[in-house]
Amino acid sequence: MRDFAISDNAAVQAQLDRLGALSLPSGRLGLDTVRELCARLGNPQDHMPPVFHVAGTNGKGSTCTYLRYILEAQGLTVHSATKPHLVRYNERIRIAGQLIEDDLLAALLKEALDAGEDLEPSFFEVTTVATFMAFSRIPADVCVIETGLGGRLDATNVMPTAAVCGIATLGMDHEAFLLAPEDGVPTDPLARIAFEKASIAKPGVPLVTMAYPERAEASVKATAAQIGAPVVMRGHGWDVAIGEAISYRDAQGALTLPLPTLPGQHQAENAALAVAMIRHQKAVPVSVKAMAKGIVEARWPARLQRLGAGPVTALAQGRTVWLDGGHNPDAGLAIARHLESQPPVHLIMGMLANKDPSAILKPLADRALSISVVPAPGHDAHKPEDFAPFTALPVNSFGAVPEALAALPVEGDVLIVGSLYLAGEVLRLNNEIPS
Repeated sequence: MRDFAISDNAAVQAQLDRLGALSLPSGRLGLDTVRELCARLGNPQDHMPPVFHVAGTNGKGSTCTYLRYILEAQGLTVHSATKPHLVRYNERIRIAGQLIEDDLLAALLKEALDAGEDLEPSFFEVTTVATFMAFSRIPADVCVIETGLGGRLDATNVMPTAAVCGIATLGMDHEAFLLAPEDGVPTDPLARIAFEKASIAKPGVPLVTMAYPERAEASVKATAAQIGAPVVMRGHGWDVAIGEAISYRDAQGALTLPLPTLPGQHQAENAALAVAMIRHQKAVPVSVKAMAKGIVEARWPARLQRLGAGPVTALAQGRTVWLDGGHNPDAGLAIARHLESQPPVHLIMGMLANKDPSAILKPLADRALSISVVPAPGHDAHKPEDFAPFTALPVNSFGAVPEALAALPVEGDVLIVGSLYLAGEVLRLNNEIPS
């Protein structure tokens, strides 16, 4: 499984091999294991700098990135944890803005793995505890932490409090896990997902959210009320209009902020959510100047990324090559909105077998020139015949992205899409490894 990655550092690789041998024991859900592992290691989750905790179906990683860049523009020292990694496992943990160094990573993973050897922890539980250990031991002003799956049962949710919590967009994804039958939870699928994400709320801590359909909005509010968290929802506690700039407003007043460098209206909305979270916390003061600087400087790979010069793009013979790890309906719609103002594209797609090909193909139907299917590295992936029912175009099959690129007609730009695992492989091949 590519989740566990490889490293050219022998000490890190030894611990990644141990991580790769872990699996979630069948039927085990809950936070008991990660709580016990934390307890054995001195409860590092209780000793971290103030935390900005973010959940959501799409946009949570981008929101965390805007938070980090804005807070750093303020001159603050920021630890951050995002997921998944694209090329190197180190991408999951940033210490004072820099990817965690190999020696420290190896030591932390070994300490967490040794402490929990009899607990049968999961990959994500060990990763989370190692992250907490780093963040509790190395001084910083704030931490930015992204959830993994859901929120309620995510390992990061053992944190007892936070400076502020946020929820990005909500949509259907990871249904097998997030919609597993359970008593006492909402039965409507979107309301259930809203409940899972909103369960990162902490007593007395503002929960800042996007706007949602009525059933999801009601679920967020009910969940937060049960926990005792005030809700600050877009359209109620704050709002934004996107045009030539970001026009943001809340009870504290109105702001005009620049559009992000990252393309797509959804990125401006993610940036606005980051601003709303900052405006509704009291742990650190942040100036409007820092907000503007952070929004413009933020970079987040494999999210409508225009690839630079490299071995992969050389095969495109001067055409624009876009890269996006999107794989669910909301991601498909966001990509389609961006491509409305761009030339049509040849699609090169690699999707995990448990994802829906129509999530990307349907919104891009009138923008696609051709469809080429490639594997999703290290994972079971859809075959060409799985895409055929959702498009009138022929579906071609190739063994890898370079092969697919080399076979394309000479006209038309390119979009490589469908999986963050595929995106990571493309970045590696094009020598654009995240740093």
